[in-house]
Amino acid sequence: MKPASQHITACRRCHAPICWALTTANGKRQPVDAQPSEEGNLAVTQGADGLLYVRSLTKAHPEPRPSEWRAMPHHATCPSPPPPRRSSGGGRRATSGAVRPVPWQR
Repeated sequence: MKPASQHITACRRCHAPICWALTTANGKRQPVDAQPSEEGNLAVTQGADGLLYVRSLTKAHPEPRPSEWRAMPHHATCPSPPPPRRSSGGGRRATSGAVRPVPWQR
């Protein structure tokens, strides 16, 4: 099974065809390759609301259901993945050298 054409878009970095799906675990958006893959570790399905949903294939559920197709996460196949996100340190931004630019004043 393949995704419907209205779900397919292009990756901003490598321009490969991808689909955006919501994870069943937490509802976050995840890019997946639009082309089904036998090596994929994700199962993608179209919900009754018309949106795509994705779940991980696990040892407990290693095969996709009949209404799902196997896909790869696009982050695993993109030749130009985005840089990793850095922790913000509790909401405060660190300076570039992480050194206070002026001495403490009393």
